[in-house]
Amino acid sequence: MFMSYEEYMRQVVQPMRDELVNGGFKELRTSEEVEQFMEQVEGTTFVVINSVCGCAAGLARPAAIQAVQMSEKKPNHLVTVFAGQDREATAKMREYFVGIEPSSPSMALLKGKEVVHFIPRHDIEANSLENIMQNIMQAFEKHC
Repeated sequence: MFMSYEEYMRQVVQPMRDELVNGGFKELRTSEEVEQFMEQVEGTTFVVINSVCGCAAGLARPAAIQAVQMSEKKPNHLVTVFAGQDREATAKMREYFVGIEPSSPSMALLKGKEVVHFIPRHDIEANSLENIMQNIMQAFEKHC
């Protein structure tokens, strides 16, 4: 029996989802979940736009998780949406990133609904794990 493309992709990306969830991030999978979260959010939120690419696997997800674990100051909320998989959720989250071009993977730190720090893909893929972690932790120190 043949597996559908959608089922195959669900199985392939599950470990990529689990990595952030196991690191303490809440996964928002629908536009309704994103909207409900964002309409009620208070304080600071660290958002990871997850992706299947190599820079997400080798840099973005590990840097996000380790920065949260190592930082003295932490955001009130950790959430993630998965670009290319949960398209509506990702599109809805990006609506809150006013004036910022879509990028995946990427990371945003929000105060309320306002982006106060953003790390686009080009600052992830061309960087070291340590530098990305430092970027995140400096944003936490400044805004959390």
